[in-house]
Amino acid sequence: MPPKENPMAPSEKERLWNKEYIKVMVANFSLFFAFYILTPLLPIYLSEHFGATKDVIGLVLSGYAVAALLFRPFSGYIVDSFNRKKVLVFFMLLSFIFYGFYLLAGTLALFAVVRTLHGGPFGASTVANSTVAIDVLPSSRRNEGIGYYGLSNNIATAIAPTVGIALYKYFGDFNILFVVALLFALISVAVSASVKLPERAPVADKKKISLDRFFLLRGWFIGVNMVCFALCYGVLSNYLAIYGKEVMGITSGSGTFFLLLSLGLILSRLQGGKSLREGKLTRHAGIGILISTVGYTVFVISTHPVCFYATAILVGLGNGHMWPAFQNMIISVAHHNERGTANSTLLTSWDLGMGLGIVLGGVIAEYFGYSAAFWTVVAVHVIGVAMYFTCTRKMFLQRRITE
Repeated sequence: MPPKENPMAPSEKERLWNKEYIKVMVANFSLFFAFYILTPLLPIYLSEHFGATKDVIGLVLSGYAVAALLFRPFSGYIVDSFNRKKVLVFFMLLSFIFYGFYLLAGTLALFAVVRTLHGGPFGASTVANSTVAIDVLPSSRRNEGIGYYGLSNNIATAIAPTVGIALYKYFGDFNILFVVALLFALISVAVSASVKLPERAPVADKKKISLDRFFLLRGWFIGVNMVCFALCYGVLSNYLAIYGKEVMGITSGSGTFFLLLSLGLILSRLQGGKSLREGKLTRHAGIGILISTVGYTVFVISTHPVCFYATAILVGLGNGHMWPAFQNMIISVAHHNERGTANSTLLTSWDLGMGLGIVLGGVIAEYFGYSAAFWTVVAVHVIGVAMYFTCTRKMFLQRRITE
């Protein structure tokens, strides 16, 4: 019987921070920065520019998540079946083009159409890029590498809103934000086009089309669990600025909140690298979701500014632990030729949760207020934690594949 591979002693030749891996991370950072520089300010833009009500804002903003949700299962199949670099560059380019359409959308209806259609190429780009990241990582460093890869979009997700809020506060012009988003999207296209991928054998059997080619059935439990946590973050990320302004009287603290959220994400990845390298995925995920639960609870219980900002660090720490663990878990229950499908399954679940969070948060806020919306977040997150410890963890341990 051959000796077991020691995860603590990867080959010296298998460098984690290789040139192609760094390129993929830069492309991913740029993609998410372009998207999330607009996210927290779009409710204000729709309200001030088009006079949209809270529930209408929720419906308009959820359009991209619906489109991504519908398209991502197919994008996973495309990524697994065709040349990944060409697929990546194509969808990155489409996503870039849509940022130009934001500048041209002069009515609420047209803006809603553009925002909705944008979800398709954005969702496909994230699936393709995360799968390419796995391809350029040495197998002995994959768990750790996926964890650090997540930093690129996590930091962008946290920093971009801060930059967006600062730019809006200084210029007071949303067109500036749309142009900045367009420039970062262009960077993502250029960097993706320069990535060199290792040779990959084509999928042997393209004739059989089944549900498992579009959604990883072995990982459905991980996906369902992710929906709960994504719903909570969807409410937080989209309604934080307006909640802080209307409920807490904090008019300029959203930027600081997302900056602290970024700090929590960075700390979680630096602290959790060893745990991921050792393969302690279920422990890593469990710690993350419990920390996030505390964060969301503190957020809704107290209106004190100190608690408001402490929440940012806690949610950042929690999500920073949870996300790479969940991604490694779903990849671990997939075969090597199902990586695109595994990634699309997890991201589809995230889209579904984000979309539900945006719509549900807007509707609840319209009829019951923003405090009720965030109490709903706490309840859903607790349900997600219970689901993880009673079902998801056990099913993962039973179904993981060792290749």
